[in-house]
Amino acid sequence: MAKTDANDKLYGERLDPYAPERLSDLVSYRIRLLQIAAFKSFESVTTGYGSIPRYYGLLELLSHNPGVTHNRLAEAVYLDKSSLVSILDMLQKEGVITREPSETDRRVKNLFITPKGAELLSDLNRHVTEHESMLMAGFSDEERSTLVRMLDKIDNNIRNSWEEQK
Repeated sequence: MAKTDANDKLYGERLDPYAPERLSDLVSYRIRLLQIAAFKSFESVTTGYGSIPRYYGLLELLSHNPGVTHNRLAEAVYLDKSSLVSILDMLQKEGVITREPSETDRRVKNLFITPKGAELLSDLNRHVTEHESMLMAGFSDEERSTLVRMLDKIDNNIRNSWEEQK
């Protein structure tokens, strides 16, 4: 067992993840930390759905963009194409998506949500709404809109930076 003393930050008071000044001012660090916390919180209230809650955003995108290609979906959600393939394999195995050959290019597969996937997505929407309400408790509608606009700016900055690097 590791030796500890009264000053050991691993025991006693909760370790403040924002205590180092450098971390408290890093927007990217704060976004990542909150993403981890939001994800864990959401998964804790969506048991019984297998891995589907983890990919709610992908399924929502597929439901509104039937026939989208792997490449376009990967680009939209900041995933490498190879990373997305394993996720799609799993979702297809669970019966929530299908891959169908493109009518114009035999090399391309178009993605579709299945009726089972649409039903699971519909069921999850209640949990998503409740979770979103918990996250935004204490925010006015104006504050929520401002936050979303600010996040959009960050998203645009990242996408523009990536485009410039190409």
